Amino acid sequence: MLASTDSELDHGPRTERSATMRMCAVTRQVRPIDELIRFVVSPQGDIVPDLKRKLPGRGMWVTASREVVAEAARRHQFNKAFKRELRVPQTLPADIEALLVRSVTEALGIAAKAGQVVAGFGKVESALREGTAEVLIHASDGAADGIRKLDMLARQNAGNRGAEPPIPVVTALKSLELDLALTRSNVIHAALLAGPASRSFLSRSQMLVRYRMADDDKTAEKHGQDF
Repeated sequence: MLASTDSELDHGPRTERSATMRMCAVTRQVRPIDELIRFVVSPQGDIVPDLKRKLPGRGMWVTASREVVAEAARRHQFNKAFKRELRVPQTLPADIEALLVRSVTEALGIAAKAGQVVAGFGKVESALREGTAEVLIHASDGAADGIRKLDMLARQNAGNRGAEPPIPVVTALKSLELDLALTRSNVIHAALLAGPASRSFLSRSQMLVRYRMADDDKTAEKHGQDF
């Protein structure tokens, strides 16, 4: 079901559950809902990002891009779509990024509690050699040498098993954010093992990277499977 082009708002998450595509109110492009952010209005007149697409009320959809969200605020697109004066903070683009980071760290924490995460260079190396790693994670501020060695091992093992492409590599979080998610210190490298919690982490990481890097014409993934 495609978004209707005669309105910038939906009719609420409960009335259009089958919709998988929506139109961005800024770019006017129809995209999959996973590449968009839904916004609703609070009773106090604040614009609220509905990242889980579950909040009640009519919603406005914007491409999941920091640049496009900033443009929506700059052009007063929220006021126009909802036809009322709303409180839209100047920090909205940064606030959304912070929410997305928290969403990713929460997903990683859940995966760790489910026993689906190993951390530390040695344990990650073993998981790669054994073929049990589903996702490779590096702190974005980690040392290049360690990252290079594990990335090379992941590619070699994928080639040996005939796997194409190699496993995804996530570099969206800083070391302190990995520490917070895994409740330990100095985490630079981690790996996710098979399981539903791992898939949730991967999906949320893609959303964060897309928000940071997407433009009007494409979703952003830095280097193939790396994000």
